[in-house]
Amino acid sequence: MNEKQRPTKKQQELLVFIKNFINENGYGPSYREIMNGCNYSSVATVAAHINNLISRGHLTKKTKSARSLEITDAQALETKSVQTNQVSPNEEKWLVERIDYKFSQAEDGQPSKNEVDELYVLVGALKVLGLDGAAQSFMPRLSDLKKRAD
Repeated sequence: MNEKQRPTKKQQELLVFIKNFINENGYGPSYREIMNGCNYSSVATVAAHINNLISRGHLTKKTKSARSLEITDAQALETKSVQTNQVSPNEEKWLVERIDYKFSQAEDGQPSKNEVDELYVLVGALKVLGLDGAAQSFMPRLSDLKKRAD
């Protein structure tokens, strides 16, 4: 088969387990370790999945060699990056500084209703990103600006 078939969900989980095991230990897992790690009920189930992954071209195994499983294409195994709301401390600092700058600009003049709405959106974005403390710190300033804009 020239072109690899995409692994099923169970096979993908198995590939991820094998990849993580190899990364942590420097060698491939035994079938029993796979059985326990993936919560399979028997070693035969592991063997069936392994043989399927070998035939699909996702794994290789040396004959008569224990712990010889290798993932053929680690890049194909990369799962899609899941976007999380995790923000690094540097990113948080940058965001807060930018929003503080926007607030300062609005406070220096007579803020329009549109500017206040934009500041509400920025504070809401902080909440969405999980930066509740930073969002709360801007609320009193936002209330003052809203009163001035009305």
